[in-house]
Amino acid sequence: MLNQFSRTELLIGKEGLEKLSNSRVAVFGIGGVGGYVVEALVRSGLGSIDLIDNDKVALTNLNRQIIATHKTIGQYKVDVAEERIKDINPEVKVRKYNLFYTPENADNIDFTQYDYVVDAIDTVVGKLEIIERAKRANVPVISSMGAGNKMHPEMFEVADISKTSVCPLAKVIRQELKKRRIKKVKVVYSKEIPVKPKTEIDEESHKRFIPGSNAFVPSAVGLIIAGEVIRDLID
Repeated sequence: MLNQFSRTELLIGKEGLEKLSNSRVAVFGIGGVGGYVVEALVRSGLGSIDLIDNDKVALTNLNRQIIATHKTIGQYKVDVAEERIKDINPEVKVRKYNLFYTPENADNIDFTQYDYVVDAIDTVVGKLEIIERAKRANVPVISSMGAGNKMHPEMFEVADISKTSVCPLAKVIRQELKKRRIKKVKVVYSKEIPVKPKTEIDEESHKRFIPGSNAFVPSAVGLIIAGEVIRDLID
């Protein structure tokens, strides 16, 4: 009998679907990258997902974030993502954490309950905390490196953090993990030289550097990450 996962079953079989249905994944950051991770995981049959993000959908998210529409502007991303998930598959168990993840509030999330952890946030401190907590809990983790100021999605690749080069964010993470004696962290990164922004965002509220982005790079990174998670879970 046909169901919404029949086409997926042709590729991964009933056993693969059952593994996904029984798996729980945490996605930190429901933005340009994380939103597409969530989308692909849910459409593939994941049974349980945790969403961690404290941001609201903004006008400038419309150019790249799958949950961003004029209708959702001003709403919390975790709420918008949950509604979209339930529209795709009402059976998915969704847990939301409306918080900006930092070492100070890290104890609010128990990593031991997850089968996989996805890091799709922007801050170095947050990324390091996610990786450390996942490693401590012996849970697989995959981390997104710099996707901003990039124009070539075909240049992104999956690698261990120790094998990365060129990407400025990967360099910082690599050095910090080495200090912490943490090895073997799967990341998605690009050797593309970042594009220099041609204009500046003229808003007083933006006190920090804002990278340029587009519709096709963050989405590609998110789908690459989702593919890695799905294959690892069913294998």
